Amino acid sequence: MTLPVTRIDAHFHCWQLARGDYGWLTPALAPIYRDVAVADWQAHAAPLGISSGVLVQAAPTEAETQFLLAQADANPAVLGVVGWVDMLAADATARIEALARHPRLKGLRPMLQDIADAEWILQPALEPALRAMAACGLVFDALVKSAHLPHILALAARHPDLRMVIDHCAKPDIAAGEWQPWADGISRIASETRAMCKLSGLMTEAGPRPSPGAVRRWGAHVLQCFGASRVVWGSDWPVLELAGSYEQWWGEAQELLAGLDAEGQAAVMGGNAMGLYRLQVPPP
Repeated sequence: MTLPVTRIDAHFHCWQLARGDYGWLTPALAPIYRDVAVADWQAHAAPLGISSGVLVQAAPTEAETQFLLAQADANPAVLGVVGWVDMLAADATARIEALARHPRLKGLRPMLQDIADAEWILQPALEPALRAMAACGLVFDALVKSAHLPHILALAARHPDLRMVIDHCAKPDIAAGEWQPWADGISRIASETRAMCKLSGLMTEAGPRPSPGAVRRWGAHVLQCFGASRVVWGSDWPVLELAGSYEQWWGEAQELLAGLDAEGQAAVMGGNAMGLYRLQVPPP
């Protein structure tokens, strides 16, 4: 008997502009400067057979994390939330433990790409928060670029019990043709750590309306380095709409995964997300 394949979007967002804590989300980003609800995501995902997803933070506030958890409570399709916490707070450990009591809180994500100091995550003051994350079984979502990868490597060595995933393939500047140092950085993370990598965000890095196949070289490198058992598919919708549609990225991903067997494709498109975030799919 063949079991049904569970397709999971491991990285999508929703937001309400009036909440006022999305500093990066301005009218200059016209295609995505609007309220976005879980139901809007489902309108794109469900026709492609994607039954559930992981809702990821978009603001560096604990208030937004509570907002996202409320969305998860109201929507069975949201299997998990990756939130944010002030990791430098004096009571960071207690804050993390409190958030982790919510069954849908699966990870935390400091917005490292927006912090000027690429080594910020290695400061000693963050050690209690990182230890608390590991103790609570939370995933560290690494929102990084190439410059951060050596420091993520050091972080993984310091905290071998902290489960990590690299968001958006570490956001190579595809539009500018960046290959190195990104390619070697990805290779080292894959070979020297147990981190996983999200196959997401690449179309956005390729610039507005990229041509078909524009991201294939970068996506193929990620698959080659991490293998089918450590790559997790995500849409990064609606940020994705700065470059193209949900359906376009889905199609690009299917072409990237075409060389994998059915088991490998099922792992990338859902199974790996289940293991990474310890998701529980509700019965039909």
